[in-house]
Amino acid sequence: MELRQLEYFVAVAEEASFTRAAERVRISQPGVSAQVRELERELGATLIDRSTRTASLTDAGRAALEHARAALACSDAMKQAVGDVTGLIRGRLTVGMVIGCAITPFFDALAAFHHAHPGVEITLLENHSARLLRDVQSGAVDLALIGTADPTPVGSNTLTIISEPLVALVPPGHLLAKQAAVTMADLADHQIVCMPEGTGVRTVLDRACTLHRVRPTITVQASAADAIADLAARGLGVAILTESMSRDYHGRLIALPIADIDEPALLALVWSGTKSPALDRLVRYCRDTFATGL
Repeated sequence: MELRQLEYFVAVAEEASFTRAAERVRISQPGVSAQVRELERELGATLIDRSTRTASLTDAGRAALEHARAALACSDAMKQAVGDVTGLIRGRLTVGMVIGCAITPFFDALAAFHHAHPGVEITLLENHSARLLRDVQSGAVDLALIGTADPTPVGSNTLTIISEPLVALVPPGHLLAKQAAVTMADLADHQIVCMPEGTGVRTVLDRACTLHRVRPTITVQASAADAIADLAARGLGVAILTESMSRDYHGRLIALPIADIDEPALLALVWSGTKSPALDRLVRYCRDTFATGL
């Protein structure tokens, strides 16, 4: 039984997919599958149910998962103990970022950490904010930069990076373009282009719709702010983005405050409560970089 087999098994269990697990551990999907099968052969039991599109745990797999995680944690702890003696920080960190992330200080922090601590292996992945938060809370992801509507998400440590209002963006000549601001009732009369469910911007918008009892028509959803702005500029709907995002489109689109949305959209750094010198140091790098880079 090899540690890499346990690592691949845990990745498949947490991702519920051989394909996503392969992306996470950065080897081919057939390689992951072969190693998990070898582990199953050695244990004499099927750990993963492959009969459906979702890779799910069998009873044996559920019994093995906790022990596999414990074995990997012990391996990391041993490496770290040796690193403490030699003055090196070692280990592995899985870092997540919201799809379409363009936050330069975050990349600066990761780069500075990597150069200072090359013994720490970093796996970087993209996903929607809601999924990243769940992965942080479950321990599958160590640290993530997410969009959220909640200042203190349950089950994680949080550092709010940006807190800002939503705005509506329309091209010159649009019916709303001459208004100083818009309301949720105004938006209900127009088609909307916005981010998908699971993002912080969309959560704030959906809560405002519920509060004001309006149901705007969302015609297009996109994860990237550039795509949303481009579609709005072409007349496909009113774009909903944050105030800072809207600055990139000055001249092409007019940004209108939404007068009756009081809740801000947040960009936040969230991380697990795992005791890890590598994670503690990365959080420190992020804190310092964001304090000077925004």
